[in-house]
Amino acid sequence: MRPAAVPAVPPADGLGGAGVQYELKLDGFRCLAFARGEHPPYLQSRSGRDLAPEFPSIAAAVARLPAGLVLDAELVAWRGGRFAFEELLRTRQARTSEDVALGLIAFDVLALPGGRDVRRLPLTDRRRLLLAALADVPPPIQPVLATTDRAEALTWMEQLADTGVEGLVCKAAGSAYRARGAGRVWVKYRRSDTVDATVRALTGTSARPQALVLELDDGRVLLSSPRLTPLQARQVSEAAAGLLAPPVRDPDHGTLRPLTAPLRAEVTLTGRPPTATFARLRGD
Repeated sequence: MRPAAVPAVPPADGLGGAGVQYELKLDGFRCLAFARGEHPPYLQSRSGRDLAPEFPSIAAAVARLPAGLVLDAELVAWRGGRFAFEELLRTRQARTSEDVALGLIAFDVLALPGGRDVRRLPLTDRRRLLLAALADVPPPIQPVLATTDRAEALTWMEQLADTGVEGLVCKAAGSAYRARGAGRVWVKYRRSDTVDATVRALTGTSARPQALVLELDDGRVLLSSPRLTPLQARQVSEAAAGLLAPPVRDPDHGTLRPLTAPLRAEVTLTGRPPTATFARLRGD
């Protein structure tokens, strides 16, 4: 199941009225972990690839689970007091040499030992079964932190922001696990940061800009997304009048209209890698 993105954390009665379970959203590799007894464990990525050879310590931990247990989980890396997604992209040898900790944070159980498929059970029942299955299991496998109290979830999200917690995944308490899609019974909310940026160029025409080439104060250069609304395009066009240099061809962004003097803008950053959504031009 893949949660749909939402702009706000839903209330406790916001996903069908039967209650909501709020879970921390972590930045890692989503995978299904299959404990297979005498057979090697399988860590199935979203694309179907087996991640076990790349993460042997996690595979070894899954191998110690009872045969037949299937978990939906996030494979995460931890370094320097923060979740560090970029470490998952490095080689196994590099992670080992630099003392990166790995974990498997489980947020659902799909099957129990003995071949019992529990995907049709309500989430509240699956949560109880998940906690029971992992009650005596030590790290690196742990259940995700979850609550049915929205205020508590929001507090967690803010308190743990410095550790790299991305936001919240919010799930209808009575939802079954549907492999073909979550619909609107599972949703995800990402924390966003509002920052200032410098507009360096425009795409589109001078009369109807489509997107902005933005330079963040830390030096990163991003293209705004999605396209500017008609109102935003008009405001940018008016502010950029008289500041546009002749068009140039950029290998990454196509035809650009550079600015001869900078404009300052307020943008919202979300996700990884970050997406910059234009909010407004700054008056200062």
